[in-house]
Amino acid sequence: MAFEIKMTEEQIIDGLKTTYGTEFTAADVRGFCAANDITYQTVTKKLKKYRVKPGKWNLQVTVEEVEKIEKAYASPSVESVAEKNLVPETDDTFVKFGSFADVKKILQSKQFYPTFITGLSGNGKTFSVEQACAQLGRELIRVNITIETDEDDLIGGFRLIDGNTVWHNGPVVEALERGAILLLDEIDLASNKILCLQSVLEGKGVFLKKIGRYVNPAKGFNVIATANTKGKGSDDGRFIGTNVLNEAFLERFPVTFEQEYPPVGVEKKILGGVASQLGVTDTDFLARLVDWGDIIRKTFYDGGVDEIISTRRLVHIVRAFSIFKDKAKAIQVCVNRFDDETKQSFIELYDKVDADFQLPNEES
Repeated sequence: MAFEIKMTEEQIIDGLKTTYGTEFTAADVRGFCAANDITYQTVTKKLKKYRVKPGKWNLQVTVEEVEKIEKAYASPSVESVAEKNLVPETDDTFVKFGSFADVKKILQSKQFYPTFITGLSGNGKTFSVEQACAQLGRELIRVNITIETDEDDLIGGFRLIDGNTVWHNGPVVEALERGAILLLDEIDLASNKILCLQSVLEGKGVFLKKIGRYVNPAKGFNVIATANTKGKGSDDGRFIGTNVLNEAFLERFPVTFEQEYPPVGVEKKILGGVASQLGVTDTDFLARLVDWGDIIRKTFYDGGVDEIISTRRLVHIVRAFSIFKDKAKAIQVCVNRFDDETKQSFIELYDKVDADFQLPNEES
């Protein structure tokens, strides 16, 4: 009676790796079995988590990773980022205000100087960074952070392309190698998985442990993070989902800019630029919108209301007006996102600001 040689999973993997490398086929496994008096079924059972396709195994990629890749990349076609120009387009409606000039100086210096920009939603934080890059001709890679964002999303990982396992750089590595600006948008939504960027925020690059390669930052690389909070969570509950970020992580941002809503004069210019593009000529309406928004914000800061009208919301109203040609409807459809009491109070306030305004018909 023949006795099978007992081999541990570690011994089998080491033996296969020594003989065939990290990738091998069914024929290789059968050859290994014959040389070591062990059954094919025994070996393939221990290799189950490394099986990337029928008759093929890869010791660097587990089946769990392959399944994750297949779900995320249903299409086998992946365009090379290296061939793209990642400089944002200039926007004629942009008006300089807030931290724009300071952020532009930082980017223009090409020094590594991680920057944190905080402020209420819809006040131009991300737009300002994009336009600073556009004016300077700097490449920008934007990453929208969520609670689910992990190391694979940021640094990169293996992708299954046409049956082959291929390493693809994540946005962080792309930005490092190109000397681009890495914009981490809504950074306060991140979990502790964001700590994989600690070395990057120190200007030291990152080690890609899955492929054994170290990536140093090219000249000009920098990191900018935007958030509605300062990384300490949202005490008033306005920004549900924001998290308390690790203190050591926050400490790696040497400078923080507090972005406010634009002054009345600047906001009128912003709406004027948008209106001009859309063919809207009612300048009185634009002025009343800005005055209305300013009153609501002052009331919000004084604790009189729980909601606020952002610059972005005012732009939405101008766009709605260009479509519906009706001030009442434009305002109504854009404040419908608020609860009924707040919506009604906002509409009634606008009625007081604009003498020519007619309250929307309940049936319309």
